[in-house]
Amino acid sequence: MKCICSIYKSPRRREMYLYVERKDALERVPEALLAAFGTPLHAFDLVLSPERPLAREDIHKVLENLGKQGYHLQMPPPEEVDDYIEHLPDELLRLNDPL
Repeated sequence: MKCICSIYKSPRRREMYLYVERKDALERVPEALLAAFGTPLHAFDLVLSPERPLAREDIHKVLENLGKQGYHLQMPPPEEVDDYIEHLPDELLRLNDPL
C-alpha cells in the first residue's frame, strides 16, 4: 500500500507528530486527540510505501494505522534521565551537596 501522507507537528509537545492521509486531511482524527495535540501545524507531505523505511517509526505500523483508523500518532522519544540532569542549572544540581 502506498499513500500520500500529510504530517503535522504538535505545538504542545516537541517531537510529537500526527500522520494522516492527505486526501482525508484531519477528518478522521478524533476530536479528543486533536484537543490534546493542539492546533496541528503542517510540517510536510510524504509518499509512504512499505519499501521506504521511516527514521523513528515502523513503516508497516504507520501504514496499518492509516488504513484502519485514519491517522498515526508519533510520540516523542522518552527522555533519558542523564540527558535531563545535564540540562539542569548548577545551583539545582548542588542542592543536596553537604555544606
